[in-house]
Amino acid sequence: MYRSYPATERVYVTVASSFDTTGYMQPTAITWTDGRTFPIECVRDYRPAAPSVLPHGDCYTVVIQGQEKHLFFERADSLFSSRVGRWFVEREVRQ
Repeated sequence: MYRSYPATERVYVTVASSFDTTGYMQPTAITWTDGRTFPIECVRDYRPAAPSVLPHGDCYTVVIQGQEKHLFFERADSLFSSRVGRWFVEREVRQ
């Protein structure tokens, strides 16, 4: 049986992050496009993103207001040395 998944779009967001002594990047808060900021309560998981979603990036499973969400880090092209990357979340597209 074929299962249909809802269409999604990327929403780029501002993320506050800290770095530990090993260079591990830990997201600490998300600011949505409307200016609201929410602290990230914990990071439950970190892994390379699925190549079908993001060939050069990472997926963080985070908890915000008690709910698990996926936060993606899209690594920048190496041609732009001053840009490390950018963050996004996926949102369902209403049809």
